[in-house]
Order: sequence, then structure tokens, then C-alpha cells
Amino acid sequence: MFRSLSAIIIVLFITSCSQKTPTAQEIVDKAIAASGGAQIEHASIHFKFRDFYYRATRNKGLRTLERCTDAECQVQQDVIKDDGEFVRFRESAPIPVADSMKNRYANSVNSVHYFSVLPYGLNDPAVRKKLVDEVTVKGESYYRIMVTFAQEGGGDDFQDEYMYWINKENYHVNYLAYNYQTSDGGTRFREAYNERIIEGIRFVDYRNYKPEEQFPALTTLDNLFENNKLNLLSKIELENITVTICPDNC
Repeated sequence: MFRSLSAIIIVLFITSCSQKTPTAQEIVDKAIAASGGAQIEHASIHFKFRDFYYRATRNKGLRTLERCTDAECQVQQDVIKDDGEFVRFRESAPIPVADSMKNRYANSVNSVHYFSVLPYGLNDPAVRKKLVDEVTVKGESYYRIMVTFAQEGGGDDFQDEYMYWINKENYHVNYLAYNYQTSDGGTRFREAYNERIIEGIRFVDYRNYKPEEQFPALTTLDNLFENNKLNLLSKIELENITVTICPDNC
């Protein structure tokens, strides 16, 4: 009897240990891996978004982000160098840009590239991650991860807050929400769709929703979404995606 009881206790202990909730860092690491983070680290990614053409080159820890008005990047080209410097070229020649506009242009370029390869980027030094809880959305189980930013290294929008819904089975980010303070501020909820895998990297488009309230708690947005209480504003669609894996130099 004593041996049987001891065996049951041991089994329960092992089971409870195996079901230990992962940390926010562990969840994000798995999400980045599941979306092709290892490939993104040494790839050249090109795509069209709305009226511009974008190119991102990451290799050996270095990164260059570009936005161009034409596919060949010959007419006008905005570049964020690895050191963060913003430069604008017109017909391959650098042109002056007012200091007051450099951050605005750089933030615009960086934002598109940031969203294009999510959740890659969530391990940047300024990112602070917290596991909020676990929820069910449309019958699937998710970890809800809150992301905030340190002021140092967090950019002009360091006060913004994000929430990511990471699928517990495949670790894909299928929903995200954020609030922002610029231009009077607001809140958005995005639903991923049109998943495609290119050279091992997961790309998605988003349906972009707006709640009636300006700043609802981010934790309420999945419930509002399921109950059709969000207004569809736009679609975030990446076109003509090409990926070149660069084992040496891109």
C-alpha cells in the first residue's frame, strides 16, 4: 500500500513538472523558431507593400532596411543602415533630409519591415516580455504575451504596448494588438491570414481592426473580435515576396 501510494505521488510530481508553464522568453523563442528566425538572420527579403518596394538584408549580425519608389530602387531610395543612420538617395545620389524628418521617415520604413517578419524582432534588447495568461480564440489555445519597451533603445514609440496571441500547438502568431500614442493615439487588432512559407520563413497578411473605444485593455480585444465588435479598417498585404538565403554574403 505504501509503495503504491509513493508511486502515485512520484507520477503526479513528474506529470506536474512536465506540464510546467513555459516562460514568456521560452514561448517567444519557440515562436521565432517556428516562423523561420534562423533563416531570417541571414536572408535578403524583398516585397511590395502598397505604393513602395521594400528590401531587408540581414547577415552576420548586420542589417540594412530599404524602401524604394520603384522596383529597381533607382528613382528614390530610403535606407536605414546597420548603425541606425537614415539616408535618402535619388537616382543613386544622396540628398539632404531635414533632421526633423529623418526620424519620421526611419520609423515608417522600420515599422513595415518589423511587421513583415514578426515575431522576429521580439528578442531585441529593448523588448520586455510578460506571459499574461492562456486563452481560447476560435476554438484554439493561445499564450497571451504582453510586450513593452525600455526607453533606451525603444525608439520614439517606446510607450506603445503590444500583445501577441501565440498558438500553443504550432507557436504561430495568429493575432496581435497594440496601442499607440502618436497622432492622437488609438488601438488596433490584427488577424493573420494568407499564410505562406518561402525559403522556410513564414509570411502572413493581416486584417486590421479598430475598436469603438480608443484605448480598451488589450486583453479585451480577442473577446471583442470573436463577438464581431471590431471594425475592419484595412488589410496589410505583402506582395511579390522573394527571399534569398545568404550563407556568406547577400
